[in-house]
Amino acid sequence: MSLGFRNEIDVTVWLAGATIADVAITPRSRPPLTRLFAGKPSESILPVLPRLFSLCSVAHQVAFVSAVEAAQQRQATRETARQRLTLVMAERLTELVRGMFVGMHTLDATSAAAVREVMQAATLLGNLDEAPSPEVRRDAVARINAALATLGIFGGDRAIAPANPCADSAAQDGGLRSQQMVEPSFLTAADDLDIVTRLLADGVAFSDAPDLQGRIPETGVWARSASREAAETSPAARLNARVAEIAQLCDWLERGDDDRNDVIASYQLGDRKGAAAVECARGRLYHAVALDDADRIVAFEFLAPTEWNFHARGPLVRSLKGAVLGDGPQGQDAVRALVGSFDPCVGFSLDFREASHA
Repeated sequence: MSLGFRNEIDVTVWLAGATIADVAITPRSRPPLTRLFAGKPSESILPVLPRLFSLCSVAHQVAFVSAVEAAQQRQATRETARQRLTLVMAERLTELVRGMFVGMHTLDATSAAAVREVMQAATLLGNLDEAPSPEVRRDAVARINAALATLGIFGGDRAIAPANPCADSAAQDGGLRSQQMVEPSFLTAADDLDIVTRLLADGVAFSDAPDLQGRIPETGVWARSASREAAETSPAARLNARVAEIAQLCDWLERGDDDRNDVIASYQLGDRKGAAAVECARGRLYHAVALDDADRIVAFEFLAPTEWNFHARGPLVRSLKGAVLGDGPQGQDAVRALVGSFDPCVGFSLDFREASHA
């Protein structure tokens, strides 16, 4: 994001000895889309979105155009819907790779080049209006697979090579013993209609601090994996879920089927009102719009995965409260790894304070 909005989340961990007594989160500020775009033609908004949302920009564009189509009671052709799905899945893969390597580890020249190759190969998969030829698509997927092998993610199950700089996340697990007792909750497509209805009705009052009847579910790559099977919440478990999903996405791009109805969904919410949900790298993204009779924006709201995962009573806070840190810097490093594994769409700062100083 840009345009001067506060682009960082502050996480303060309050310690009572080695135990995390409390966690305070100061959220990022979010662009007021209704204020920015009210009265503007809906077709003029699409090219502006990548300037507002530099991460997962394709997902934002697909969510917006799908919401507008729902408000207009239109439906994309099968070919268009298939291309949008391909681009969302490709972007999910590149964002998962970016989150694993960029900013979390110091990359050597070979690894940095491999990350760039994944990003560049994904651009060969076309745009919202044009799909690539089968030959170009096969070449793009082959290049992605080769780059992942260079990064140490290889084999049929994309096992992580011991030399992979991400593999040290497993060693950090011993620095934090979680005491989480609350049953985990996961955001799914079954929640969509409730969310988009409240999003359009309540605007930022809902999207700044969302909840579902007091429930603050987790969303994202680990939630997608854990919702299908029991899983621990450690940084290593979250890393493994990320690697497994990268493998699944590569396989999907090779097959090219369109049997993924859970990834993009749209909803008509009444006269000239519509919404959409897109399952992107960091979780489920929502856009909701209201249009006038000339297709100008009356209301435009969004809800990103970060607002759930970094909620003041959300999954990150639940994972940290009551946990016991290991001795020395290993404990704080484990906390930092856990916060990073939630992969916010903006930067974060992490501060440790003694609860006695509150």
